[in-house]
Amino acid sequence: MGAEEHPQSNPLVPKQSRTPYHISGKPEKQDLVDEYKGQNLDVLRTPALVIDRAVFARNCAKMHQLAQNLGARFRAHVKSHKTPEGTRLQLLSTVDETHSIVVSTVMEVCEVFRAGLMADGTVKDVLYGLPMAPNKIADLSALTDELSAVGASMRILLDHPDQVKGIEDWEATKTNHREWSVFIKVDSGNQYCAPDKSPSRRAGLKPGTPAFTTLLEAALASPSISVYGFYTHAGNSYASTSFEEATNYLLSEVTAVNTAAAVALKLIAAKPHLSQPREPYVLSVGATPTAHAATEELRAKLEATLNGVLELHAGNYPLNDLQQLNTGLISPRDIASRVLATVISYYPGRGEDGSDEAMCDAGAIAMSKDTGPRPGYGDIIGKPWRMGRCSQEHGILAQMPPEQFALGPIQGDGSLKLGDMVQIVGQHACLILAGYPWYYVVDSGVGDGNTVVDVWVPWKGW
Repeated sequence: MGAEEHPQSNPLVPKQSRTPYHISGKPEKQDLVDEYKGQNLDVLRTPALVIDRAVFARNCAKMHQLAQNLGARFRAHVKSHKTPEGTRLQLLSTVDETHSIVVSTVMEVCEVFRAGLMADGTVKDVLYGLPMAPNKIADLSALTDELSAVGASMRILLDHPDQVKGIEDWEATKTNHREWSVFIKVDSGNQYCAPDKSPSRRAGLKPGTPAFTTLLEAALASPSISVYGFYTHAGNSYASTSFEEATNYLLSEVTAVNTAAAVALKLIAAKPHLSQPREPYVLSVGATPTAHAATEELRAKLEATLNGVLELHAGNYPLNDLQQLNTGLISPRDIASRVLATVISYYPGRGEDGSDEAMCDAGAIAMSKDTGPRPGYGDIIGKPWRMGRCSQEHGILAQMPPEQFALGPIQGDGSLKLGDMVQIVGQHACLILAGYPWYYVVDSGVGDGNTVVDVWVPWKGW
């Protein structure tokens, strides 16, 4: 697809181009399945990304149950794994089904469409989860048409009045005018923050502030915008270390979007020319830690006070990682992904305290450099060792005190030697998976759980 140039010289609507998904290169799934299905993990080249499908599916069912506990709809974020297989498991579980997703890239929208997930009705509602960039208006406009043709809806996020103006200027050039369905992005970071921890400060505006009201009024007055609801993500909830803290973060999310909806309804009542909601606003809240705090008890407290329909969203939960383990809201059996690596050297007594160190062939690209409350970049399953340092293509493994080890039980005497293959649970699965061209899928519900049963190929690009 060639570039589309906006006919007017307008900085809010720059030159446009389309996402080249039709020429995006990725490995052929069937070739990989033919090569690796039935192989034991011990024959794989390392580093390798391994996903346990049984755990992944169980986590998806659990999340559907949590949404039911809260009396909420559920919207699955697919950016962590970026695969059609994982998306299906997130939407269709043994507990419930949903058809709404969030994506982080336009490429993900294209690939969900190309995978047939919209044509077969698996996905019916897509939210592009970043505030819309001006140079993506044409792309998202065309995708909205393509989705509409198969009965699916496209929604975007707004958090600045110029985004409204950019859409209006784009629509002014069109014969057939569209109303873009939007969530207003809300910053819930100051609603609650655990002691000694920082507020979120990501996208969005605080409800009740002059900036928020200005944006909201611009959106409600625009002939090119239909406000669908209000969306927030408590990214700072990853600092939770207890169910109580996660609950407080979830309450802060609900309070923020509920306040935002109240501001909108009050503004509409005072200014009748503003557009009325066609149906109750959708109040979308969630992050994996806050979603794990959803309970029927909390639902009872919220039902009488909501200014819309509650929606829960989350993305990391099918995989989980050390950051999630540190919240205390999951257990090691809930972690579905790990990195398979090989010990390629060993250094007796080289540690600062005279302990041993080793080197493996998984470094920063294989593990990411995300950290968390637990030290290092990843812990080895069954061994009291962690990746304490890493360079681009290798990591340094350090011994840890047995009392700090959480991925037990310890196998044998807990030692490592040259040539050992180890399985490492990293700090942040979403970034770790981004480093791999494909994932080896095992199933702990089938045999010993160490045999490749499938290969998933993720979508790449933006």
